[in-house]
Amino acid sequence: MSPENQPIVVYMRHIRAAKLCAGGTRQWFRRQGFDWIDFLNNGIPLEKMEATGDPLALRVTSIAKEEAGNV
Repeated sequence: MSPENQPIVVYMRHIRAAKLCAGGTRQWFRRQGFDWIDFLNNGIPLEKMEATGDPLALRVTSIAKEEAGNV
């Protein structure tokens, strides 16, 4: 699979780049039913965050897309 076809994964660095706090993000993950510890260890698929439609999640996914060169 070429790099362009690799799924984009959101990591904590993207949360920080979006200037969001870890505590608030952790609570948001809990409300969404997402596993916080798994996220810290492995990231989360971009599509999963986008599917929430949450404006802050979309801000984070935008940063992850930029980093991956998929803007």
